[in-house]
Amino acid sequence: MRLSLPRLIIAVLALTSPAVAQRLEFPSQGLESRIEFWKKVYTQYGEDDVIIHDRVHVNLIYDVAVRGEQASKIGLVQQAIDEIRSNLTATENLSATARQIYDAIRASGVPFTAASLSDLRDNVHTQLGIKERFRDGIIRSGRYLETFRQIFEKEGLPGDIVLLPLVESSFENRALSTAGAAGIWQFTRSTGRLYLSVNRSLDERLDPAKATRAAARLLHDNYNALGSWPLAITAYNHGRAGMVRAQSEVGSSDITKVIDEYRAPLFGYASMNFYSEFLAAVDVYNNYERYFGGLTLDQPSMKQSIASAPTRVAGKTTAKGKVQTAQASVVDKYKVRKGDTLTEIAQRFGLSVRDLMDSNNLRNSFIRAGQILLVK
Repeated sequence: MRLSLPRLIIAVLALTSPAVAQRLEFPSQGLESRIEFWKKVYTQYGEDDVIIHDRVHVNLIYDVAVRGEQASKIGLVQQAIDEIRSNLTATENLSATARQIYDAIRASGVPFTAASLSDLRDNVHTQLGIKERFRDGIIRSGRYLETFRQIFEKEGLPGDIVLLPLVESSFENRALSTAGAAGIWQFTRSTGRLYLSVNRSLDERLDPAKATRAAARLLHDNYNALGSWPLAITAYNHGRAGMVRAQSEVGSSDITKVIDEYRAPLFGYASMNFYSEFLAAVDVYNNYERYFGGLTLDQPSMKQSIASAPTRVAGKTTAKGKVQTAQASVVDKYKVRKGDTLTEIAQRFGLSVRDLMDSNNLRNSFIRAGQILLVK
């Protein structure tokens, strides 16, 4: 297999300096704060913890709520930011809550101006902790990683990318997302069909070995198109065409520059954080005893798990609200979330907007949070 120039340079460096090659392949400069945030999500905060933080400056954490209490706490945070904005020149008059928020913002390095505080108010965001799920994912990874590494090595990919399922599915092979992505590697139907057999009688997304070969080929194709592993990995979430467009508009392959400067409706919280989540997952996995103590990983096992159709499941969700864990029957429905657009939902399920409107008897593209859509 002929290597592109960047891959050839990295391969040569790896012969004498694996650490240098690793840094070149997976740079983290400029992303330290994001990586630190995701390490907290993976190791400090559990499934009942709701982290109230900034959507852009993700490691700017205001408070941690218990499930069910986040709405009132979000309101308090926003009120505190408004209070700070009204007292820019007299911060000694702030209430205790506003003072706490003021100190958090000051420590983050965000400038104190009326405009920046207005943005912070609008960008208050919540993120579930997944400490338990991430720990279970590390344990489950023992079933697969030996074989996955062999497949990735054969396909010429950096070995650490086999840990990407810690972000996608926590190595839960029966996982099915709200967007219809299935299996350990969370292929959607449309992308899966490019590399696998996905139909009513056979779904190879649920075959761990075949899905891993497909993921390796998809990632390799992403790399060939983008020339950068950070962008190739981000494209696994955002799509290859989307990242080619981002790279072109920003005029750079620097993932930090893309995150900071690229503005597109679909390049949101999940996409801009995906690579940082991966780096955090690799670090936590490589040092899991520091975070979780001694774990007994599952023994290697690659039993096939082919089903007539993927099993939609319901229950707890991952950090991105993607993967669920308790089995239920297959239903081709989607519950609209805040910020969703009809175009975005159609793209997730490989539909045209017109088909989606026709299936749901919609006269226009207006949808509301909580609405149930048929997405056959």
